[in-house]
Amino acid sequence: MINSLHPALVGFADIRPLAIDDWEQYRLEGEQFLNLAEGAFLNKKKAFTTEILYNLIAMAIEKLVMGALMEIGRLPYNHTMHDLVVALVEWLPEKIRGLEESVRVLDSYQEICDPYICTIKVPTAMEIENMLALARTLEQRLLSASA
Repeated sequence: MINSLHPALVGFADIRPLAIDDWEQYRLEGEQFLNLAEGAFLNKKKAFTTEILYNLIAMAIEKLVMGALMEIGRLPYNHTMHDLVVALVEWLPEKIRGLEESVRVLDSYQEICDPYICTIKVPTAMEIENMLALARTLEQRLLSASA
């Protein structure tokens, strides 16, 4: 009988995540999407419908969250707003605290995963204004994900 006095060589607690390449690019693109959406909204650019603004804001949030998660070496399971919130709650809970439901609600504007059963809700100007404020709040919290 062999007596094993040695613990496992590597356990899950021993794995130290490293930043994922290009996380800065994701953050930059998120800021660019958000700046574009905000500028178009504030300047009442007619080409930017509320549907387009919603998509720009959603892309901004996705890129900002991905940049923050990549900076700490983590990734979400998927890219819906629900999945991004789950990842933030798990890895950066202080950054999302109190914003979870507001971010999740963004998924309800476009449910397009099933090509046979799509639901698109056109947001109002007031909803876009609230989305922009939410995105800016999240952006500020995520600026230093590792801090």
